[in-house]
Amino acid sequence: MLNPADIRRDYKLQTLSEKDVAEHPIKQFDKWWEQAINSNIDEVNAMTLATVSKDGQPSARIVLLKGYDDNGFVFFTNYNSRKGHELQNNNKACLVFFWKELERQIRIEGSIQKISATDSDAYFTSRPTLSKIGAWASPQSEAVPSRTYLEQRLNEMEKNFNGKEIQRPEDWGGYILQPNYIEFWQGGEGRLHDRICYNLDDDGKWSTGRLAP
Repeated sequence: MLNPADIRRDYKLQTLSEKDVAEHPIKQFDKWWEQAINSNIDEVNAMTLATVSKDGQPSARIVLLKGYDDNGFVFFTNYNSRKGHELQNNNKACLVFFWKELERQIRIEGSIQKISATDSDAYFTSRPTLSKIGAWASPQSEAVPSRTYLEQRLNEMEKNFNGKEIQRPEDWGGYILQPNYIEFWQGGEGRLHDRICYNLDDDGKWSTGRLAP
């Protein structure tokens, strides 16, 4: 069996310097996002979302980025899920992208709030039919007796919605993480990685700096 400590990879693709990054972190994200898209990375929009419970227990899972702009980064989920309850008690959270093909990582910290019901409705309308039904069928994060139970719920919902328009459930919708810290990490040879970070000050201006790897 391979010892995890023996798994090593050196990073040599690129470097990242202060003079090469954009003044605004979203512009820098635009640049890296476009390069990631053009690199045909599988599930390029997959990102880790880390939240914290009211008693300080962190938890993390993969969610999918569904939009972003200068205001923040958007994803969708069940409001009654574990992450939904945790965000209700503590709206500070972190997102992480890892694009191993480019030897890059992006960390995004900030506060999260729900997007408007209108925007959630618009996205829900665009989803495939089975995904819409699944949002109704799954009591996300709740304990269930078996997979059969979930399949039966899905079948029941399919029958209930047969030939009908499927509206968005009230307990399902979008969140936006509004960043106050974004870090761009480029893997470097000999573990001398490049880390350029952006911090948002109280006046709404971004400043940049370099961190030791």
